[in-house]
Amino acid sequence: MAVELAIKVDVDTDRGTRVGVPNLLRVFEECGVKATFLFSLGPDNTGRAIKRIFRPGFFKKASRTNVVGVYGLRTLMNGVLLPGPHIGRRNEAVMRDARDAGHEVGVHCYDHVRWQDGLARMSREEVYVQFGRACAEFQRIFGVPARTAGAAGWQANALSLAAYDDAGLEYASDARGTHPFFPRVGSHIFRTMQVPTTLPTLDELLGRPEYPEAGLGQRYLSWLREDRPNVLTAHAELEGMAKLDWFRRFLAQARERSVRILRVEEVAARWLRGTRAVPVCDLVDGTVDGRSGTLAVQRCV
Repeated sequence: MAVELAIKVDVDTDRGTRVGVPNLLRVFEECGVKATFLFSLGPDNTGRAIKRIFRPGFFKKASRTNVVGVYGLRTLMNGVLLPGPHIGRRNEAVMRDARDAGHEVGVHCYDHVRWQDGLARMSREEVYVQFGRACAEFQRIFGVPARTAGAAGWQANALSLAAYDDAGLEYASDARGTHPFFPRVGSHIFRTMQVPTTLPTLDELLGRPEYPEAGLGQRYLSWLREDRPNVLTAHAELEGMAKLDWFRRFLAQARERSVRILRVEEVAARWLRGTRAVPVCDLVDGTVDGRSGTLAVQRCV
C-alpha cells in the first residue's frame, strides 16, 4: 500500500488568503495535488497577537521563524495601528477558486487572534457566537454549510466541541496527536471525530540547528508511516509565501517517493465508514516541541 500524506492548509490572514492561497493553488496544480484549505473568515486582527510576548518560548520561536518577514509589517499592524480587514468579504473569490480547483474547504475561525488567545476564557455564548459567525460567512461564500473545521492555534475545549456537534460537522481537525478519535473532555464524549495533525509543522522546525532546512524535506518523508494517517498542517503565510520554493521541492520529493497526497476528508471518510472502530481519547491541554503555549492534544489511555 502506498504511503499517504494528507495536507491541510491553515489560512490565518488577509495577506495569506490574497497571496499565499493563489500561490499554493498553482503549486498544487503543477504537482497534481488536492488538499484541504481551512479559512479565517472574519477580521484580520493579527497585530493584537503582540500580547503573546509574555508566553514562554515566544521570542525564541519568533526570532528563528522570522515573523516579520513571513507576515509582513502591514499584517502585523492589523487590528492595532490599522483596522483589521475583513478576510471573507475581501477574498471570497480566492476561496471559491480553491473549492473550484477540487480542494476541500472548511472553517478555520472567524477572528484568529480572538479564538487562539481567548477561547479558554470565553463563555458558552461567546464560543457559539464566534463559531456561528464563521459558519455564516462560510455559507455566504460557498452556498453550503461547512462540513469541517480546524481551530486557530489548535485551541479546543468542551464548549467548542459542543458547538461543532450542534453544527453537524462531519469531522474536525483541532488537535495534535497520532490517529483519528472521538474526543472526550471530562466524562463527555463528543460526536464530531477529530483527525489530528500528526506531523510537526514547518514553523516548529525552522531555525533549529538539529533540523537544517536543506534536509527538512527528506526528514519529513522519513517520518511518514504506513500504519496510521500522516497529516501535515501547512500555512498559507509560510509554505504559500516565504517558503513556497521549499514546499514545491518537498512535494516533488514526495512524488518521487510515490507518496499519495490527499485531502483530510478522505482520511476522515475511511475511518468513519471503515470496519475498524474509532477510538475514544481524551482531548487535553498540552505542549508541542517548537511551539509556544498550550494547545489541544490527544491522549489515549
